[in-house]
Amino acid sequence: MTDHPFSRRDLLRLGLTAGAASLAGACGWQGGPLQPFLRGASHLNDLVGEGLTSYGLAPQYPASARTAEKDFPGYSRSHPVPPVDPAWALEVGGLVRTPMRLTVEMLKALPRVTYTVKHHCVEGWSAIGTWTGAPLSSVFSLVAPTAEAKFLRFDTFDSGYFNGWDLKSALHPQTILAYAFNDRDLTQKHGAPLRLYSPIKLGYKLTKYLTKMTFTAERAGGYWEDRGYPWLGGV
Repeated sequence: MTDHPFSRRDLLRLGLTAGAASLAGACGWQGGPLQPFLRGASHLNDLVGEGLTSYGLAPQYPASARTAEKDFPGYSRSHPVPPVDPAWALEVGGLVRTPMRLTVEMLKALPRVTYTVKHHCVEGWSAIGTWTGAPLSSVFSLVAPTAEAKFLRFDTFDSGYFNGWDLKSALHPQTILAYAFNDRDLTQKHGAPLRLYSPIKLGYKLTKYLTKMTFTAERAGGYWEDRGYPWLGGV
């Protein structure tokens, strides 16, 4: 890809940790003795980034602009990813009035959002694809978070991968629980049976292989966030 995914604002926001975070990427580097520095820099980065993050709608593209699927990367922590449990369902709980277990069929019965957008990776590449899913806001309506709920934690069966989101990002109209990619059900490469998706976030925030969504009072970290990546991860 020759298209650069970052604006000047993005580069300013990411610049505080870009040099150190670039060592990590998707290669599995664990941070070593630099981890305390990375975490401190990440917290500072978030203070700056929170004021710079845009919550506007990401631009959409025609289906003809899609990146060829063979050229649309897909990462996971597990190699290979464990098979999906036939009894799989998304557990939604924590600080909610009505905890629920949601199957893909139940999510498909909710309002549907489909868009063709640009996916941005912190490593510098971008790609265009079409995603379909249920708005995360529709799940909020079902489970009724309590007043104490300020954040969300997303867990996965992919080798302990997890991350946390702020509620404002989670309620964005383009934030969905995606069950289809390019007009077909998700494959394992792209996070089957269910993944979090939003074009306002960098790829490492878009958790694949979801198993659990938990409303919390405290901010959850994340697999990469705890290794120095910005917590907000906005585009």
